[in-house]
Amino acid sequence: MTTWKDFLVSASADAENQFDRLKNRLAKRLDAKKPYKLVYYRGFGSPTAVWITGRVLRERDLSTPSDNDTFWQNLLATYQRFESDEVPNVTVRVDAFDESYTTTTDKEGYFELTINPPDDLPPGRAWFPVRYALDDVVQPNGEAVVKEGHLMISPLYSQFGVISDIDDTVLVTGATNLLQTARLTFLGNAYTRLPFAGVAAFYRALQSGPITTLFNPIYFVSSSPWNLYDLLVDFFRIQGIPKGPILLRDFSFSAKLLSSQSHHTHKLAMIRKVLDVNPQLPFVLIGDSGQQDPEIYTQVVRENPGRIRAIYIRDVTEEQRDESVRELIRTAEAFNVPMLLVPDTVEAAEHAASLGLIDPDTIPEIRADRRADKE
Repeated sequence: MTTWKDFLVSASADAENQFDRLKNRLAKRLDAKKPYKLVYYRGFGSPTAVWITGRVLRERDLSTPSDNDTFWQNLLATYQRFESDEVPNVTVRVDAFDESYTTTTDKEGYFELTINPPDDLPPGRAWFPVRYALDDVVQPNGEAVVKEGHLMISPLYSQFGVISDIDDTVLVTGATNLLQTARLTFLGNAYTRLPFAGVAAFYRALQSGPITTLFNPIYFVSSSPWNLYDLLVDFFRIQGIPKGPILLRDFSFSAKLLSSQSHHTHKLAMIRKVLDVNPQLPFVLIGDSGQQDPEIYTQVVRENPGRIRAIYIRDVTEEQRDESVRELIRTAEAFNVPMLLVPDTVEAAEHAASLGLIDPDTIPEIRADRRADKE
């Protein structure tokens, strides 16, 4: 039996498909002078497999944000992020490790590719160059369409990996308050957005591990749309948060987006992908109590016995929600995985130090970073 929600999902998806077809027909005539934009999302993998993804659009680059940008400049930048003209069915050439590979964009302009790196990777290196090109088209000015980027491969000496949520874990978004989330997302920029206190120093300590010559890979997973990717890259750079792959999702009217399970399904799928391409690594999971991170992480523990070293959940909710989180904590502990509901970054860092995940000497720096962020 068809419900009003099923009808809404179907009608929204059909309307979007009709609009996309019309837009693609008009694009050839009206947007002939609009430049192609190759957007790459940081690829990642292990010495056995690497996942590469990106998107092809027709739009001009956004202006570089600053802490002096006005309300209207931020609003315009947000509009430009979401009003993207995707380029479907175009061939993308990817050059990596002295080899060339090709793939094709889907109807939303996205492309992805899984490749096998060579066996003789430099043992002390984590980031490798990758080049993207569109051989079948040129820019309106006649130039080639190319983009240089980097992908991350976890070194063999890494002790563990970190998978972190973003919203209300790293970045203050107020995800439990829809109006606050919208205001921060649409009217702020990378300079005006705030991190949770002490996050940058804690994540640097996790990346270094107990021995500062190590490199432990960090992955950021969120249900935010890919349209916000550039904002997040700039935000992490400005705040001194370690660089790592950022895994977001497509923003479109579909059953997947409108379903109450979409957040859970997307994040779980991305976490599984990270675990699959890093079969040699155990992981630390970091999230918050505001959405479904405790439920998702508990499922990950069940599916991967012995691979999760610890789970840290930032407490951003009321006591009623905390009670259900404590039930999940007991479930994780039954698998010998410590799962902590913490009020701030320092408490998580102190526990991580007790497990040998970070150098105890980094705790004063994390405390100082927390004070600076709060000020």
